[in-house]
Amino acid sequence: MSTSPKQKILIVDDEPDILELIEYNLKKEGYQVYTARNGQEAVAEAKKVQPDLIVLDIMMPKMDGIEACRIMRTMPEFKTTFMVFLTARSEEYSEIAGFNVGADDYIAKPIKPRALVSRINAILRRNSTPEEVTDNKLEIGDLVIDREAYLVYQRGEKVVLAKKEFELLYLLASKPGKVYTREVILKNIWEDSVVVTNRTIDVHIRKIREKLGENYVSTVKGVGYKFELA
Repeated sequence: MSTSPKQKILIVDDEPDILELIEYNLKKEGYQVYTARNGQEAVAEAKKVQPDLIVLDIMMPKMDGIEACRIMRTMPEFKTTFMVFLTARSEEYSEIAGFNVGADDYIAKPIKPRALVSRINAILRRNSTPEEVTDNKLEIGDLVIDREAYLVYQRGEKVVLAKKEFELLYLLASKPGKVYTREVILKNIWEDSVVVTNRTIDVHIRKIREKLGENYVSTVKGVGYKFELA
């Protein structure tokens, strides 16, 4: 088995066939799998089992996935738990709503088991990648990001970024694959400055891409940005 049996996943969906399909494939990978059929059950079960990752359908009876995620994110024990939305809805607003309440990722139905397992494996690896060394450096792919010197090395070549460009890159690269909303970026990099707008973020992203290339930072339409593992 390719994963630790200690890793626990809670699957929440009101369709028994979906629960069974996901549960079967994740157990094959060595995960401990728990299930719930609506948002209320999800909150209660999560409190009981303390999962490492929760996969939530959006459209469910009694309490939908958005509300369940919002509630759990207010609880200290779930501040860092991975939350992934599973939904058949393709409207952009539902994806934005999910990220706004604290989702880490988004998986669309119909379920493709191998793709689902691969995505979940990658999400759970985010805790251990990239390697963060003791002298405030991130080594990820062909980049070394030196926080003390505010320098980036790409394939051994030094790349100089402006201070805010560097801070933005470091934030995104600290958790590859995680989507950072514009609100979170503003709060972390510009500390809610009233003079900074979304346009400011876009300009800094453009400058990073000009200096490093297009392959590192990707746009999640209507939501924000994420760092892509090469």
